[in-house]
Amino acid sequence: MAGCTSRCRQGVLKFMQSLRRLVFGTLSKDKIDDELEMTMVCHRPEGLEQLEAQTNFTKRELQVLYRGFKNECPSGVVNEETFKHIYAQFFPHGDASTYAHYLFNAFDSTKNGSIKFEDFVMGLSLLLRGSTREKLEWTFHLYDINRDGYISREEMTEIVRAIYDMMGKYTYPALKGDVPKQHVDAFFQKMDKNKDGVVTLDEFVLACQEDETMMRSMQLFENVI
Repeated sequence: MAGCTSRCRQGVLKFMQSLRRLVFGTLSKDKIDDELEMTMVCHRPEGLEQLEAQTNFTKRELQVLYRGFKNECPSGVVNEETFKHIYAQFFPHGDASTYAHYLFNAFDSTKNGSIKFEDFVMGLSLLLRGSTREKLEWTFHLYDINRDGYISREEMTEIVRAIYDMMGKYTYPALKGDVPKQHVDAFFQKMDKNKDGVVTLDEFVLACQEDETMMRSMQLFENVI
């Protein structure tokens, strides 16, 4: 079991690295077969053609993502422990575990403790190639930790603090005591239009669209994938 877990971690880490190259246009088609190998797995998506219709990825891109996701991971799913381990590789100067937990929950649409290829690619499609509205809606749901349809100061503080912890010594401004709270207070002042202490989806989207700095701050996933 330990060997399987290790192979799964290595495989999905390789997938994430290939995804980064795909996103930034540095993954050449000539290297796809050399870098990503198909293996026999237990879970397979219903069909790449169906996913092509449901996402903003081409069939070729989905093939690359699928091969990377399945590489050396026989179960075809990623659990939270593995997801956290992978994220730690990209942020060695901080503690990424808390942010990875919230991000994992955002991708785990069925709330069964694992992420299938379909879950991951649907989320990526919205975050990387969705409309501004779609990206902001996804980000809102990431911040809405208890899924009640509102973002509270406490929820936003949790996420912001997790991001500071993840970035470690590279945070700016440097993390000092109540910096996350100050960050959240500034956002809430702009977002909470009716001053009822919570932010709705419409308030969140409107505030981000009106403020370019806030828009960049809220589209966090593009900066930490």
